[in-house]
Amino acid sequence: TLVLVLLLMKDSFTMVDGDDGTRLPGAASLTLADEVHHLRPEEAVFEAMLTGWETQQRSRRLTVGTVESRSRLVRRLVEFANEYPWSWSPADVEDWTVSLLSQPAGLSASTVRCYQQAIAMFCDYLVDGRYGWGAVCEQRFGSHPSQVCHEWNTLAHASDYEGRPGNRPLSRDELQALFDLADDQVVRAARSGRKGWRAAFRDAALLKVIYGWGLRRREAARLEVIDFGVNPAAPELGRFGTLSVRWGKASRGGPPRRRDVATVMPWAVDVVAEYLEEIHPGYQSPTVLWPTERGSRVSVDYVATRFRALRDELGLPVELGPHCLRHSYVTHLIEDGFDPLFVQQQVGHTWASTTALYTGVSSDFKNRTLRAALDRAFGPVDEHKER
Repeated sequence: TLVLVLLLMKDSFTMVDGDDGTRLPGAASLTLADEVHHLRPEEAVFEAMLTGWETQQRSRRLTVGTVESRSRLVRRLVEFANEYPWSWSPADVEDWTVSLLSQPAGLSASTVRCYQQAIAMFCDYLVDGRYGWGAVCEQRFGSHPSQVCHEWNTLAHASDYEGRPGNRPLSRDELQALFDLADDQVVRAARSGRKGWRAAFRDAALLKVIYGWGLRRREAARLEVIDFGVNPAAPELGRFGTLSVRWGKASRGGPPRRRDVATVMPWAVDVVAEYLEEIHPGYQSPTVLWPTERGSRVSVDYVATRFRALRDELGLPVELGPHCLRHSYVTHLIEDGFDPLFVQQQVGHTWASTTALYTGVSSDFKNRTLRAALDRAFGPVDEHKER
C-alpha cells in the first residue's frame, strides 16, 4: 500500500500542473515529455517554455504577429545575456535595456517599455505555479525562474501620451502640397508613357481616402469596394455616404473592431468615384479597393513607403508618417466646428481623451474660440471704438 501511495504521489508531481490540479494551455507537462532524454536539455526546456507561452497567448486570442514578436524578444534577451530564463537576474534586464537605449536608431521610450513588458509577462508565466515550470527547472537544473523585471529597472509610464513630438497633424497648406505632388506624379508618369501612372493614381487616391475618412494604414489597406455605402441622411453623396471599416484596431485579444464612418468631405467622394470609374477596372481584382498589378492588395508597409517618398520630396520633417493624415483629419474637423463626440465616433476611439491627443488645432482656431467665448460673456467688441 505504501509503495502504491508513493507511485501515485510521483505521478501527481510529474503529470499535474499547479496546486489546483488543473492543466492549463501552455503547462509544462503538455509541452515537455518527462521520459525523453535530450542531448541539449537546456535548449529543449527553453523551446518548450516558448511553445507553452505561445499556446497560452493563443488561447487568449492574441494575434499571431503579437505572439511571435514577443517570442523573438525573449530569444534576444537569451542571446544577449547568454543565459536561459531560469538563470536570469535583474541585472540582465538592466544591461539589455541600456543596450537598447544606446542604439544609433534611438528606440523610443514606449518601444523599450513594450520590450520590457514582454519579458515581464514571460517571467510571470514561468513563475506561475499552475504551469509547473518552476518544479521542472528545479528538478533538472537546480534553479528556478524568477521575475527579473520590477519597478526599479523598467521604464515607468509617466505620461498619457508618449508619441514622438514631431509626429503632428499636417497644416492645410502642407496637406494640399502633399496631394498636389501626388497628382503631379500621375501626370508626369502619364506624359512619359510609363506603365506606373495607373499605380501613381491609385496611390494618390489611397492617401486622400486615409485623410478623407480618418483611417489607420491597416484599415485603409484592407478596404474593399463594397465597404462604401449609402447614407440615408446624405443622399447627395450617393453610394459613398458611409464607409464601413471592418479592420479597426483590436484590443486585448479581441477581433478587429468595426465602425461606420460618415462621409463629411464631399471632395473625397469625387476622388473615389473617379478612381473606381477610370482606374480600378484596369486591375484584375474587382473586390479589393487598392489592388496591385498581381491582384493582391497593397501592404501596410507600402502605404508608409509611398507617404515617405512624397514627404521627403516636399522636404517635410522626417518624423511625419501616414498616421499624421489621421491626426490631420481629427484636427481639421474640430477646427471646422464638428462636435468632439462626433469626431471621436468617426475615428473609433473609446475615450475622448484619446481623440484629444490627436488634436493639434492652429493658433487662429484657438483665438477664434477664445474670442467667441469672450463675446458670449462680455458682448462683441466694437473695433472702431477700440481704435
